[in-house]
Amino acid sequence: MTIASSAVRRFHRFLPCLIAMALWPCLAFSASITIVHTNDIHSHLQGLGPETEYHPLVKGTDTTKGGMARIAGIIRDVKRSRPHGVLVLDAGDFSMGTLFHMLAREEAFELRAMQASGYDVVALGNHDFDLKPDGLASMVRTGAEKGMPSVVCSNIEFSAADKRDASLKQAFADGLIKPYLVLERSGLKIGVFALMGRHAAEDAPFARPVRFGDPFKTAQSMVNMLKSDEKVDLVICLSHGGLDLDDPQQPRGDDVELAKRVTGIDVIIGGHTHTKSLKPLQVRGTLIVQAGAYGTHVGVMDLAVEGRKATLLRYEMVPVDADIEGDPAVQIMVDQAIAQVDRLVLADKGLSYYKVMARSRFDLVLGATDSNLGNIVTDAVRWSIDRAEREKNGRRTDVAFESLGLIGDDVMKGMHGKITVADCFRAVPWGIGMRDEDPGYPLVSFYLDALEIKKTLEVLTSVAPIKGNDYAIQVSGLKFRYNPNRVIFDRVMDIRIGDDERGYKTLDTDPSNTTLYKIGANIYTTSFLMLIGNYTYHILDIVPKDSKGNPIADLREAIVDADRARPGVQELKQWEGFLAYVASFKDTDGDGQGDVPIIYRYPQGRAVEISSWNPAMLFKNAAKPTWVFTGVGAFVLAGILILAL
Repeated sequence: MTIASSAVRRFHRFLPCLIAMALWPCLAFSASITIVHTNDIHSHLQGLGPETEYHPLVKGTDTTKGGMARIAGIIRDVKRSRPHGVLVLDAGDFSMGTLFHMLAREEAFELRAMQASGYDVVALGNHDFDLKPDGLASMVRTGAEKGMPSVVCSNIEFSAADKRDASLKQAFADGLIKPYLVLERSGLKIGVFALMGRHAAEDAPFARPVRFGDPFKTAQSMVNMLKSDEKVDLVICLSHGGLDLDDPQQPRGDDVELAKRVTGIDVIIGGHTHTKSLKPLQVRGTLIVQAGAYGTHVGVMDLAVEGRKATLLRYEMVPVDADIEGDPAVQIMVDQAIAQVDRLVLADKGLSYYKVMARSRFDLVLGATDSNLGNIVTDAVRWSIDRAEREKNGRRTDVAFESLGLIGDDVMKGMHGKITVADCFRAVPWGIGMRDEDPGYPLVSFYLDALEIKKTLEVLTSVAPIKGNDYAIQVSGLKFRYNPNRVIFDRVMDIRIGDDERGYKTLDTDPSNTTLYKIGANIYTTSFLMLIGNYTYHILDIVPKDSKGNPIADLREAIVDADRARPGVQELKQWEGFLAYVASFKDTDGDGQGDVPIIYRYPQGRAVEISSWNPAMLFKNAAKPTWVFTGVGAFVLAGILILAL
């Protein structure tokens, strides 16, 4: 054996080691993963727009947006196009918003459709508690029996003494709702946890006695546990907290705070604020995204993970529209759900899902102050209360209020102008009964004095600019003007009460005017008005009263009885009153179908902003807040002048 041949054999023996050493930087473990995400679907299993025009199985035939069959089609296409692992997530509020939620407890249509579409994990949002803890417990038990994705909430806290959350607490103990999950994709261990954000928790009154722990402390604890105990490679937080991108230079919201205050979250999939982020926001190495609402968009994020570090490769916000070929199996499931809604919910009321209630030559859309959708919704409140109660005492409803945040979808005319039961329901879908616990807020009637009516309008002028448009008040039965430059809580300059039928007259808002006016609203808006004084230093204290001026302690006593011929109180649901109002419209073009009146085509000047620094406009009909502010300002100015002399 020659020296040369011996050297060759030694070289071949160590060749693998030499190659490994040369390639060592490339051999460190790395993998790719794709995250598909949605949020705030709100039971929108069908497309937005006139539902008679939604055709998800045929591409390019309609203008509707969204629909679970189309979302399933996107998930299908993403999985086919990626050779690596795909994770499908939702950041909460998957329920409440369409007729499908009427059977959420009994059928869990939303969770079952998400399972069939390919979702892996869904978080809980504030509206998923709208049917109270018992309702959510029934929903997840039904989902567990019939098929659902994993449901996660990490900062939920149950009451030790109050048993109203006992069934949900048991569902949690049974693993139907989990505090976190560890999943494997592409050889990676992925930790997923979910949070109810601070503002979302405030917007979950029906969750009581359930409470939600501090989201930031919970998040850090979850991250530490997932990394140290579970040894995960990637941490994802499903945050129903909120993201505000109105100022791109200074993004705000719970999700931004989460990324700033918590170390170790790789990706935050957000919800609650219905924000559409066209590209991920990066805050301290954390990627933050949110995909709008109602299933109109799906986010698709491609990541490379190496050494427990995630790098964004690509992100796309995919519109869910007629360019997407829907999944037939999912649409069959949705069609079967519609048949059940018809049979179990609507048939007894003489309705059906696709029944056309009216035709419209224009869209009914929501706006922060004076919008045609807000006008028709509040007019429907007055009309339906009068129809139910007018015979009782002959008194007509003077004014109706509605919170902007409680009006759902726009009602679109589409290509044919047909407005169905399903389309109308989506405009006023929220809530649960206070007596019957059936879905849908009941309407209440009560009395306020003139100054309290003004205080209610100040919620729109003073509270909404600070807290957001959800607090903007929509009105019927009056018109008012306000100046945003006036002292806070005294921006309403004048009010005229009445309507086009009876005419308008100036409302005297002096405290000496003790005349009581009949008011209509749903029970949630009324509860909010009762509490607003606590958050405005009692400047905007509002006390609902009976016809004799006695304060109403329990709003259940003010619920409008839809059928006084039957024993007990049959709650007049807002959604039923709205449907009846739309059905009452006259046929103006002779086609045999009622038409939305032309007066709703444009705003009617019910809320008019006049921005002015003219002293006459700053002090017109000024009330106590303005005079107190002026007096304090004059005192301070006088003090400064004295010191200067």
